[in-house]
Amino acid sequence: MREHDRDAMPTTLGRRSALKAAVAAGALSSLGLPGEARAQRGGGRIVFANGSAFDTMDPHATFDVGRVAYRLNLYDGLMRWLGNPPRLEPWLAESFTVTNDGRRYTFRLRQGIKFHDGTDLTAEDVVYSMERILAVKKGAYPLFATLIDPGTTKAADRVTVEFNLKSASAIFAATTHDIYVVNSALLRRNERNGDWGQDWIARNDAGSGSYILRRFDPARGFLAQRFDQHFLGPAGLQEIDFRYVAEVNSRVLGLIRGDFQGTDPYMPQDQITRLQGDANMNVMEAESTRLFYATMHNQRPPFTDANFRKAVCHCFDYEGWINNILSGSVVRNAHVIPNPMWGAPRDVAGYNFDIDKAKWYLQRVQAPMREIVVAGMIGYEQSMQAAALLQNGLTRAGIQSRLVNEPWPVVSNKMRDPEQMYDMLFLWRSTYYADPHNWAGELLASERHRGGNASYYSNPEVDRLLAQALATADQAQRAPLYERVARITSEDAAALFVHNTKWYGPFRKNVQGVRFCPIGDGQEMRWLSLT
Repeated sequence: MREHDRDAMPTTLGRRSALKAAVAAGALSSLGLPGEARAQRGGGRIVFANGSAFDTMDPHATFDVGRVAYRLNLYDGLMRWLGNPPRLEPWLAESFTVTNDGRRYTFRLRQGIKFHDGTDLTAEDVVYSMERILAVKKGAYPLFATLIDPGTTKAADRVTVEFNLKSASAIFAATTHDIYVVNSALLRRNERNGDWGQDWIARNDAGSGSYILRRFDPARGFLAQRFDQHFLGPAGLQEIDFRYVAEVNSRVLGLIRGDFQGTDPYMPQDQITRLQGDANMNVMEAESTRLFYATMHNQRPPFTDANFRKAVCHCFDYEGWINNILSGSVVRNAHVIPNPMWGAPRDVAGYNFDIDKAKWYLQRVQAPMREIVVAGMIGYEQSMQAAALLQNGLTRAGIQSRLVNEPWPVVSNKMRDPEQMYDMLFLWRSTYYADPHNWAGELLASERHRGGNASYYSNPEVDRLLAQALATADQAQRAPLYERVARITSEDAAALFVHNTKWYGPFRKNVQGVRFCPIGDGQEMRWLSLT
């Protein structure tokens, strides 16, 4: 093994290179936390209006940005993504090693980390958390299910944990952000009939994060208080209050009145413009890698026929959507990988709005035609607007359709059941880890059915290319494989790919220290303070 010292890596590029080297060669990673990681302790309370309901406080039950706030603020992972472009930084772990075959990752924890009840966080808690993710089969389960067998994660001592992978994975270190560590002793005391404490933790707190849960009401949201014993030191705010406010207009009005200090950044462009014109508002802008697309149920006729899927893709008015409805605030993204990400091909034109082409493809469809269900998400205005825009094009092409709008917790559950899943659903694929596999692999691999692959797409050649890409840590070798995946699945019309999103973070001007990271969308509150 070779040791890499953080002082020898003065740039972000150096850290990334070192991480790739660690995965490839078994080097010791001792990257350290950035010097700016400690927040300035202050007081005050921020009220954040959330467009998605918080139906649970279990960090292993959800895997989405709509409810990421409680995971980021109440819990910690081994590593954490920070900044934009995102950097993978040690968090609970102070270092890790990787064997030469890329199958054993050994993390060494920082000493003296405390849970919210004052007990020590140890390697046994990390092991329990990994086993729990694999057992409850929710949240980030699809990330780890194909890599780690139950019972193979070991605690070598109180501060050393070993992950023994079934095969080498170029993305494993990147995904450890999502192993939110829970207090195993506390969960065991509250288990009922072998449920891994699911009923209890759905309404309670078992974390070590910057904030401690004080109140939770699924109809209202959650309130959390600063944890002064956090291993990075106290956060900047005394309290954080995340409230569920479904209607965009209610969120914007509350922000303007001062009832809220922040809200979801993804809203219709006219509302963003409205906030930008208010002297009391600070609307920040950042390039994101948040892909807006629509699933298509590839296992259900007539979507089993590629001709039908292509016809549907030609029924969406991309230019009108981007330039008129969204006022040019987003960029056309014609395939599965966001344009700014490495591995994104530059030569895929994708589909255009062409009703004549749609009718041409419809004439070649062999499967029986029927009314299709197109879904949007309540609380996410763009999702519902896009569904309505597509319906207009479908009608012009002669395809009957019905619109359904439901809240995210309902949508999330249906996505994991091929029988309940809608024919089509407009949504975003956010950045959970900064690697093209976050999109190409999670949205298209057959093994991700009932997980991220809500289109239930399956293609043996795509699966082969994705597996090959995971088997090496060399970005130069991986990039062409993801480019091929993007080209194949565009030609297949595996889904309807629309645009890459910009982040417009609206906060009142008395809120300082907001940090945007594509992983988490700027909802980590420990950095914030009030003036």
